[in-house]
Amino acid sequence: MKEFSELNLSSAIRSNLAKHGFVTPTPVQAQAIPPALEGKDVVATAQTGTGKTLGFALPVLQRLVESQGKPGTGNIRAVVLSPTRELAIQINETFMKIGGNTGVRTAVVVGGMDESRQLRAIRAGAQIVIATPGRLVDFLQRRLVDLRGVNIAVLDEADRMLDMGFLPSLKQILSAMPEGRQTLLFSATIEKSVSHLVESSVRNPVRIAIGAITKPAEHVDLHVYEIEQGHKLDLLQQLLRNQDGSFLVFSRTKHGADRLARNLERTGVNATRIHGDRTQGQRNAALAGFKEGKFRVLVATDVAARGIHVDGIAHVVNFDLPQVPEDFIHRAGRTGRAGLRGIASTFSTRAERSEIRRIERALNVKMQQLPFTANAASMAANAKMIAEAEIREAVEEQQQSARAAAPTSHVVRKSFVAGVGAKGPSSKKPSFGRSASGKSTGSKPANKHKKVGGGSAPWRKEWRSAGPAGGRREAVTV
Repeated sequence: MKEFSELNLSSAIRSNLAKHGFVTPTPVQAQAIPPALEGKDVVATAQTGTGKTLGFALPVLQRLVESQGKPGTGNIRAVVLSPTRELAIQINETFMKIGGNTGVRTAVVVGGMDESRQLRAIRAGAQIVIATPGRLVDFLQRRLVDLRGVNIAVLDEADRMLDMGFLPSLKQILSAMPEGRQTLLFSATIEKSVSHLVESSVRNPVRIAIGAITKPAEHVDLHVYEIEQGHKLDLLQQLLRNQDGSFLVFSRTKHGADRLARNLERTGVNATRIHGDRTQGQRNAALAGFKEGKFRVLVATDVAARGIHVDGIAHVVNFDLPQVPEDFIHRAGRTGRAGLRGIASTFSTRAERSEIRRIERALNVKMQQLPFTANAASMAANAKMIAEAEIREAVEEQQQSARAAAPTSHVVRKSFVAGVGAKGPSSKKPSFGRSASGKSTGSKPANKHKKVGGGSAPWRKEWRSAGPAGGRREAVTV
């Protein structure tokens, strides 16, 4: 297949492909789509950024369009599983683009978002459920979804799902589907754990392997800088000054990602961050802002290594080394997408030389070592801006704490039931004030008192003192 026009597709899908500029398939699409359209199982391995999402979205949509109106169990006919929320949301966007006007509905089922809205989407007739394994298993265990009518199962980024410990969830989800379903498995790497999953879940698959899957793409330049830990921020600032385009920067920890993003912002860089402790709303806003160019730098932990599908990222920076060589592939795969060139730079300390050699041996690559020339004036300016910003933030935090701890005005109530005894109410009027000696004055409230309510008995009245500014207010009920 050289062009999508060669495929026997519905008019709506053809129109949507043309509308969004899909004319020529990528190699993985050209090899995966035809057998998938025939209903065959497919196991495809290819580097990130090669168009795997469309490679399964198109055949899933076409097969569901062809089966519309046929009897089945439940509404859900296809399930797409992905390792992260961000990836699930982006997969859904692809389905929405290609599936417009086909009558096929989707539902995104992920953690960290309103489950009632997700359930409403399913009950409204969604035929495709795009889910993370954890949330879908939760729905299954609570008997909120029925997968007995599923005809197609897609496992996207299968190796990543296994790395994240989702194997038990995957087994439970797949066991809830018919054995005769079609299974499409897509992955950047095929390791032993993935091989076991293939053997147990896929039947006589068409196997597809595009390019070298154990090394970064050829059009990504690999650079390494040996640098002291305290100078990494200065090197990053230098790269930002000297190179154009957006930067995706990887930090090993959530705290490190927060701190790096704050320091970049303090030095005038539009930066944001994404990691597991951020709410789904915050993660969506950060990713959308990065896509739209509002933020030039996105700082991320490895939770986003597979979940960020943004075309045009010019530079990936390993601010901290990945924990395993395979993560290096997935990080570097965020740049150089769609045939564009990209750069992946790694910052390492002298103590990490052996780690660099281990990555190079494992991936059979050689990173180009580049020097870092420190600019004393620039480093001093950065340090000054960060210190001044930290002081301002500390003062603002103290002021906020002081305001929160300041005493608030409160109401003191005193109830007097005058002249109520065994013989009934007294004819005496209630006392509203006291003299300096403490005796009742019997006078009415001063003009500053305002009536705010009353009791059921005629002698019960409530008055609220306006009181001095910032002083105590007193409500007297009599």
